[in-house]
Amino acid sequence: MGGLAAAGGTAICTSATLGQQQASHAGHAAPAGAAAQDPMPAMGHGAMMTIGDVDSTVNGFDPTDMLTDWETGTVSMLPDGRTLRTFEMTAQDRDIEIAPGITFPAWTYNGRVPGPALRAKEGERLRIVFRNYASHPHSIHFHGIHAARMDGVPGAGMVDPGDEFIYEFDAKPFGCHLYHCHAMPLRRHIHKGMYGAFVIDPDPERRPEHVDVARSRLLGTPENAGWQELVMVMNAFDTNFDAENEFYAVNTVAHAYMKRPIRIVKGKPVRIYLVNVIEFDPINSFHLHANFFDYYDQGTTLTPTLKTVDLITQCQAQRGILEFTFAEHEPGLYMFHPHQTEFTELGWVGMFDVVEALA
Repeated sequence: MGGLAAAGGTAICTSATLGQQQASHAGHAAPAGAAAQDPMPAMGHGAMMTIGDVDSTVNGFDPTDMLTDWETGTVSMLPDGRTLRTFEMTAQDRDIEIAPGITFPAWTYNGRVPGPALRAKEGERLRIVFRNYASHPHSIHFHGIHAARMDGVPGAGMVDPGDEFIYEFDAKPFGCHLYHCHAMPLRRHIHKGMYGAFVIDPDPERRPEHVDVARSRLLGTPENAGWQELVMVMNAFDTNFDAENEFYAVNTVAHAYMKRPIRIVKGKPVRIYLVNVIEFDPINSFHLHANFFDYYDQGTTLTPTLKTVDLITQCQAQRGILEFTFAEHEPGLYMFHPHQTEFTELGWVGMFDVVEALA
């Protein structure tokens, strides 16, 4: 494939260039998603990594912040007493930086790739006001249950430039879902950046047989506060438009979580909402080093689909929830990446910086 040379050829360096300092693990706790304070070396032994840093201020989004940045909209009450949750969404054309010095002409939701991570509660009424400020027709197709006229496909919720559409439906089923544009040509609209995570938390009152698990997933509960939750959208970018990807990532920026490892408090369990929207490659995967996890495919059950695994695979649009803990591990840097080695070498790789909790 074209590789990094096709994207500019100057965006990689060896670990010797970045140095070999080890990140500190002196017991200073930080919330999930907080960046490690010390510089992260490259993977060592001659491994390669992009040079420099992406300017998140110019980009308008930060991969570290994206891990825990849930969009919960605004809440009001319907006449029948149910909750109405309203989201405001826009389509915009924007150049974004996907690796230091490498820009990509993206089509975005709310100016970022991936789009905002929407989160709601099972049974709520959802209203999504979508305005198209971009140069092409776009839509939002939600993976969930709704009427045909709300499907976000040609003839049902497609929005021309300058127009708007309101999608409205009930939040069901609970789980880890996604949304994306369904305009044609479909692969171009998805690859250009029009996708995002869409999570519906279970209503514990509807799940008496698993009420404790349901409450642990419901944002805002004390049980949920005991978890370190992260949202990861696996994506990739074809920078020379030859239908092969040159850069791979989680939350868009190649090597972001190698340079700024994700801080994890070892005594608190971890829950990852993982979504795969990679285009041009049929399968993506997630492998956790030195640990195992339980996996909930689609997130639509409160009991694991797979137990005690260290690798799962996902086709495009597949998603799920991973749960694990580092409680019995020593502090340190623990790698995660796909087990497609090409993807790892081209940017989709990161580290968990596991630290002791404060007394």
